[in-house]
Order: sequence, then C-alpha cells, then structure tokens
Amino acid sequence: MTEAAPFVPVKPYRTFEDLTVGEYRKSRERLVTQEQILAFARDYDPQWFHSDPELAKGSVFGELVASGIHVLAMWRQLDHEINSDIDFVCGIGWDELRLRRAIRAGDVIHVTSEIIELRPSETRTDRGTALTRYAVVTQTGEEAVTFTSINLVYTRSGRERAAVNASASS
Repeated sequence: MTEAAPFVPVKPYRTFEDLTVGEYRKSRERLVTQEQILAFARDYDPQWFHSDPELAKGSVFGELVASGIHVLAMWRQLDHEINSDIDFVCGIGWDELRLRRAIRAGDVIHVTSEIIELRPSETRTDRGTALTRYAVVTQTGEEAVTFTSINLVYTRSGRERAAVNASASS
C-alpha cells in the first residue's frame, strides 16, 4: 500500500479494436491520509466536515471525511495507472455516479474497471465508444464510489490519421 505516486505517462497503444467486453483491471492500493483530506478540502471543497477534524466529529460522519470530488481525483490518478495504455479520444460522460460510502483517513482504496459495452461509431470510422464500469473499493472490499464512464476510443485507422495530421502540423 502506498500514498500518491508520480504518474509516468505511457504512450497509448491499445485502440478500440484491442478492447474486449469483460476486460477487468485492478489498480494498486493507496492509503488516504488526514493530511491529504485537509489539503484537498482547503483548496477545493472547504465544507466543515472535510476541512476541520474537530467540527467533523459533530457531523453525520462522526469524523473527517474526504470530499467526493477528492475521491474522484484519486480515482483518476489510479485509473491512469491501469488504463493509460488505451488510446482515448476523450471521456464524454458518467452515468449512475453513486457515492456509497465516505472515505476516511486511514482507508486504503483501489480502483477497478470493467469494460461492459463496446459500440463502433455509426458516423465516424476513427472512433468507437467504450462503456466502463468503475469502482473505488475500500480495504474491506466495499464499493465506496461506482459509476459508468462513457469514453471515445480511437480505432486503428483513427489513430493513424491523427498521427499523420499531427506530424503535418509540426
């Protein structure tokens, strides 16, 4: 189990044709600390139950908890570690986002992803849509956050065209 690790970019090489429904991935574990919760809350979500340990004792949570936005930021870091080899065009939405359990200092989380549907584009041959079910999971195996991510992924021909266009504009 580790805290935040520096992300090392990987050139994506897996195109839409390389993905399979049912493909499952699991990230490394990450320890969530009180210092991280407080720092994020100060900068981005200063609600009292995220930013003041004493006041948070009187909240419905009974203690300091991470902002949902903070948990999603940690999800993003862990997701990049396990799925950065996929040649994404971009994400276009999330469905059924649920914050099922608060994340507290001392929790150890990891991320799982499972491709649940692949749809070739009906209008553009350079991309397809991948629906991926994500979960942020605690040390007890409980899913704290779940959602379906809708992502556009380059096809092989789309990636080749993008590479040609990029080199032509250089």
